[in-house]
Amino acid sequence: MKNSIKEINESLEDDKKEDFQESMQLLMFNGLELSDLMEDGGAEKTAEDFKTRINGMTADDIIEEGDKIKKQIEQKKKEQAKSEVLELYTARENAEKDRQMLSKFEVVRSRFYMRSEGTYYVTKKPIIELTVKNGTNQAISRAYFTGTLASPERTVPWIKDDFNYEISGGLEPGEEVTWYLAPNMFSDWGEVDAPKDAILTAEVTQLDGANGEELYSTNNFGETEQERLEELLKSYPEFAK
Repeated sequence: MKNSIKEINESLEDDKKEDFQESMQLLMFNGLELSDLMEDGGAEKTAEDFKTRINGMTADDIIEEGDKIKKQIEQKKKEQAKSEVLELYTARENAEKDRQMLSKFEVVRSRFYMRSEGTYYVTKKPIIELTVKNGTNQAISRAYFTGTLASPERTVPWIKDDFNYEISGGLEPGEEVTWYLAPNMFSDWGEVDAPKDAILTAEVTQLDGANGEELYSTNNFGETEQERLEELLKSYPEFAK
């Protein structure tokens, strides 16, 4: 078999030689699982099956069979891509609906500052001050935010980080409250050295209901998911909505 393959390969033109070699690999490995090779005698059985399969085939037969396998693989990839694109579209639509609901949980006021503590040994403790109003029709047990501390006229923020707060007793519809959150002083919030003109903005990204269940969230479709959707649509533009 080795001699026959060698003779066929040497008799082919360069462009066809490449097709022949690729088709040989496809015929040998398509549908083959690693576990098949790891079994006792698995490698020998795989080789015997391969020899039986190509016995009597010409170079054109092998290339034709390889083309069939490539089409099958491409069709499977296309089906998987379509399924993933539909899932991403659904996630994007749900995130947009949730974003509209999240906008009803209003951040009325947001501030960030360092508070001095201690008499003999003074430390600076980071404080995130938030005044929020629950404009949804649901009781909220935990709220998630993306906080951005930036200065006017500066493109790059001093810090952009996610944080969340579990609300003791929850926040009922229509209620307004002010929180004084104290991030870990050894976190990025504790290390940031922002000027006094820096302004904190807090974007609500998720709200949990009374039983701790996720009510609304934009975290299920972010930059990573958008990039993945764009990548798939470049390869399969026919799936674009």
